[in-house]
Amino acid sequence: MIDAKLAGIARQYDELQSELARPEVSSDPDALRRLGRELSRLQPVVDAFRHLQDVRSQLEGARELRDMEPDEELRSMAKQEVAELEGAEARILEELKVLLLPRDPNDDRAVIMEIRAGAGGDEAALFAAELLRMYLRYAERHRWPAEVLSTNETGIGGMKEAIVQVSADGAYSRLKFEGGVHRVQRIPVTESGGRIHTSTATVAVLPEADEVDVQIDERDLRIDVYRSTGPGGQSVNTTDSAVRITHLPTGLVVAIQDEKSQHKNKAKAMSVLRSRLLDLEMEKQREAGSALRKSMVGAGDRSEKIRTYNFPQDRVTDHRVGMDLHNLPGVLDGDLDRLIDALVMADQAERLQALVEEDAPSA
Repeated sequence: MIDAKLAGIARQYDELQSELARPEVSSDPDALRRLGRELSRLQPVVDAFRHLQDVRSQLEGARELRDMEPDEELRSMAKQEVAELEGAEARILEELKVLLLPRDPNDDRAVIMEIRAGAGGDEAALFAAELLRMYLRYAERHRWPAEVLSTNETGIGGMKEAIVQVSADGAYSRLKFEGGVHRVQRIPVTESGGRIHTSTATVAVLPEADEVDVQIDERDLRIDVYRSTGPGGQSVNTTDSAVRITHLPTGLVVAIQDEKSQHKNKAKAMSVLRSRLLDLEMEKQREAGSALRKSMVGAGDRSEKIRTYNFPQDRVTDHRVGMDLHNLPGVLDGDLDRLIDALVMADQAERLQALVEEDAPSA
């Protein structure tokens, strides 16, 4: 059964490659993007399947030699080769089980991240600014283009809110695990008594939506322009460059003012609005399917505390997988891969277990 499924995926991959080579496709950016995403999703499965076919071909020859060869020494060598190839076959099949798991259809997308100060006043705003820097450094480590679309700063270097665009295909597959409530425990710089305070910030991770993904009727929008406020150079308070877009059916509001150009601010605001509308639709689908499966690391529930950054003990704790790292400065400098890898593995293990339970015969 698995072989037939793999053969079908290989055929689909070859058909997509043929479609990609057509002249009319090469001049269509949307089609190129769609096909590129689909090919990159299928390629690991196809590569593993072709490796499996190669190993099985070698295994067939080794078994024949083991069973038919009269020379004892050659038979012994063939037995050893059979054992090694059987081990390789088993490892590839395990790899394919993971690759064939139902994937999040948004995993290949870029992301919009929204970071907001939570409970804790000025200290929460300072922590939100540190989280913003952490994700910018993480993107830099992966050579992912990242742009801060909007900020709402406080007077002491803190951040009430920041919106970041990470324009890298596949960024969502990693950063989606960062959505939720982040908690910090430390002595604030403003605290004269040396007491440890607890503050929070929230992170929302939205898959970036293309225009073809979310159709927005211009009649459903109210667009206001106004003068920028806060730091920003000569254009601040002199031109109506800031843009606020209200989506009337949902009440969603996006305001962008960081660019000097009204057109650029509108384009960025529309990008954020599309991503929020896509996330809204995803949330409806999650609620509709919540009875089927609730993933401890993949549901993206932003109301739950997911991670604690404890400064006195130099410890970062991810509560979803019970993982402690004593490298807080490194994590805040963007060294997040150990945490995210653990979350990816836990998510895969849970989905594999769910698949096993679904396939198990009922008593």
